[in-house]
Amino acid sequence: MNDRYSRQELFSGIGKEGQQKLSQKHVLIVGAGALGSGNAEALVRAGVGKVTIIDRDYVEWSNLQRQQLYKEKDAENRIPKAVAARQRLKQINSMVTVEAITADAGVPELEKLQKGVDVIVDATDNFDTRMIINDISQKYRIPWVYGACVGSYGISYTIQPGLTPCLHCLLGSVPLGGATCDSAGIISPAVGMVVSYQSAEVLKLLTGDLDHLRNKLVTFDLWQNQHSSIYPGSLKKEECLSCGNNPTYPFLSYENQTKTAVLCGRNSVQIRPAAKGERNLEETAAMLVKTGGKVERNPFLLSYEISGRRMVLFKDGRVLIHGINDIAEAKKIYHRYLG
Repeated sequence: MNDRYSRQELFSGIGKEGQQKLSQKHVLIVGAGALGSGNAEALVRAGVGKVTIIDRDYVEWSNLQRQQLYKEKDAENRIPKAVAARQRLKQINSMVTVEAITADAGVPELEKLQKGVDVIVDATDNFDTRMIINDISQKYRIPWVYGACVGSYGISYTIQPGLTPCLHCLLGSVPLGGATCDSAGIISPAVGMVVSYQSAEVLKLLTGDLDHLRNKLVTFDLWQNQHSSIYPGSLKKEECLSCGNNPTYPFLSYENQTKTAVLCGRNSVQIRPAAKGERNLEETAAMLVKTGGKVERNPFLLSYEISGRRMVLFKDGRVLIHGINDIAEAKKIYHRYLG
């Protein structure tokens, strides 16, 4: 197996010295869906010393179209994604340590998992978790690589604490998207493109080749043949509460996290988003109609039914998910359809 990484070592950007560095590094991947499984395979094949994967979900049939680590048996048996990913990754490269954690990636979990991590890879499906990752990154000075895709569109950006604007800086200045794969669909080439951008940046960070980091936010639409990149350096804000001169890491505090509660005697879960603001029910209804579910609306709320589940959305941002009292499952449904 001495020539396992020979082709990678021949590449001038890595070489034998870079390969040795990779073998000593630890990457945390948050999410084991399309981007998570793609990044995990790329990094395990590359010989990164340790890869930790955290994901709260299990494998479903609709995942197989784009989530490359999983097989039909995983969907049939509803194997947790982190577990199925580890099983496959150990078959790919037994020399890499793969840690699989089936859990929601909240503040306590990521505070614990950040220890000894060199780079964090964003493979999540929601901005609540991304903002937690962002503050963990800034607090503990760990670089992370943001990525997202939906339809034929993708976006990626590398965040280096102390050097680049963080995701909190960019909010409100850069269109970061709001549709989900369940409302707008997705094609696997878009996933592959984002994975390529992310994993390449991770390899640069791990080998210390910081001069070749992209330093730009890149977006593309493969179907529309569009590609663009912007240098967001000017968007770094001194007053940013996540990376500014006096950081407070607001998304690690309870008041800025999504609130969930089981409603007593109603077999329902209420979810209250961290970000306060009025929900546009008309726009939300138009988005949800595309999923094939049943949408009904009055001036005060929106009712949405799909796959035996019913959600009621209020103008103040609250959502009731009926027919369930499992908070983790309720959050999964919420992020699947509402982003």
